Amino acid sequence: MSTYYKYQFISPEGIYSTVKEELKSYFDTGAIDDLLFPTYVDKCLKALGKSSYTITQEVLFVEDFEARLPDNFHAVREAWMCTSISARSYQSASSFYSQTFGTAIQVVPTILAGEESPLTSEELQCADCDTSPAVYKTNYEFPRSYQKMYLLKPGNISARRNCDVDYTDLWNDASGYPVNYNTPGASSFDSFDIRDNKFVTNFRTATVYLVFYATDYDEIGNQLIPDNYLISEYIYKFLKYKMFETLSNQTNDETFNQLMVKLEKAQRESDEAYILAESEIKKQTVEQKQRAIRRNLNRFNMYELPNRSQRTGWNNRR
Repeated sequence: MSTYYKYQFISPEGIYSTVKEELKSYFDTGAIDDLLFPTYVDKCLKALGKSSYTITQEVLFVEDFEARLPDNFHAVREAWMCTSISARSYQSASSFYSQTFGTAIQVVPTILAGEESPLTSEELQCADCDTSPAVYKTNYEFPRSYQKMYLLKPGNISARRNCDVDYTDLWNDASGYPVNYNTPGASSFDSFDIRDNKFVTNFRTATVYLVFYATDYDEIGNQLIPDNYLISEYIYKFLKYKMFETLSNQTNDETFNQLMVKLEKAQRESDEAYILAESEIKKQTVEQKQRAIRRNLNRFNMYELPNRSQRTGWNNRR
């Protein structure tokens, strides 16, 4: 299983406010507006690649060769075939309401809120009484279990909606060698495809653990961005550049040369910020650097003498 670094994500509302405040005169006159800000932010994140999207996990239950993808799905990072094993149970979405604590009802003596009630059953049923029977809410738990076994491979799968299983009789051809008849239209035995917002496989039923890139939004519908200074600075300067580009295509009080100077400056700053943000995305984390150092240190372990446990000046750590 691959390791990855997860950014903290924040709302871009602060960047929107900064841009609108710095270009306040243009916004007050109505020459520009913030209508396309979400579109520009989406363009910035796509330019930086999948690393600028949040990484989340989901369990898919494949039925009839396909499973519906989550609503915030953007791209697949890992897809694991799973098998059953003991795991933590999950709680039912529905609830059961009862006036007794538990499933057993004790009539005599009357138990109310875990203690014996002095009231009779007729008094408890009285509508005018101040004391009413307690109501208990019960959520049932269902056990589920699965274990990651091996990675699935991305590939093309036939777009036929109705699959037949007659091809399973053709596992071996006349020469006796296995052929790929058990996966018609697929590139391999354990491949998957993304089509029509569905996770399509070449096996009929399975449990798949999906690690994917997702698009998350705040409470007012703004797409979240990584909480990183260089990435935030790139989005901020890109928004300013697009605002001046919009102004250059309109008629206003400033001369064309004045707008072009501002536009060229904003574009240059945006391009420089993009280079810094892209370098930040591709930069190795501390854990990745440690792995690279260990990998380079152990590159020539196969050439060490059998009776040597240490390398000169270095510990032979694996």
